[in-house]
Amino acid sequence: MQNKKSGFTLIEVLIVVAIIGLLASIVLVGLGSFRARGRDARRVADLRQTQNALELFYTKNNAYPVVNSWSALETALVGASIGVSKISDDPLGASRSYVYAPGPVQGPGPQSYMLRSQLEDPANPVLNDDVDGTVFGQDCSDPFYCVQF
Repeated sequence: MQNKKSGFTLIEVLIVVAIIGLLASIVLVGLGSFRARGRDARRVADLRQTQNALELFYTKNNAYPVVNSWSALETALVGASIGVSKISDDPLGASRSYVYAPGPVQGPGPQSYMLRSQLEDPANPVLNDDVDGTVFGQDCSDPFYCVQF
């Protein structure tokens, strides 16, 4: 009788593991741009939700908030009793932040404002539909996505 062993040698297993590792690294590098696009889409959606909250604030107060930071804007919107409990921060956290800039004060307060976020993809098509230049003292050139109302 012959004693036949079946299975893989150590070299064969190492080669398979190396090939799987190489393929996984290629896939993960390729997915990086999709993750950045997803974060950019969230940034645009966050600014639109903040715009809705600002319009509710305006309806109640006949002016937009006079604040100079994103956290102060959140405090003003939450404290206005308009049904807002929180506004979103940038997906990357403290390394980037959204910007709110009120327009000039007229009558009871500002009648316009600008919201800004820095996008990760400078070729994002949404940058074709935003405000460019300088708005209320803020740079809105690409890759900054700015909306003004």
